[in-house]
Amino acid sequence: METTGSSLINDDRCDLLRWKGLYIQAEWDPSVPHSGDRNFWCHKTQTCTGPDGRIVDDYECNETRSCYKPL
Repeated sequence: METTGSSLINDDRCDLLRWKGLYIQAEWDPSVPHSGDRNFWCHKTQTCTGPDGRIVDDYECNETRSCYKPL
């Protein structure tokens, strides 16, 4: 599991999943609450929908989707 500035992302998520927390260069501080902004996008489509036309997020982007790319 990877800890980011905005979310906890499991190892079984798609490699194309992107979120703001990837670009924050700071140590995780447990005393600071998560922002909860839930801003995710697909690296391939550059939108909030994946190549299969479904919404992109940390729960939905898994091995059950046809566009899934393992880490």
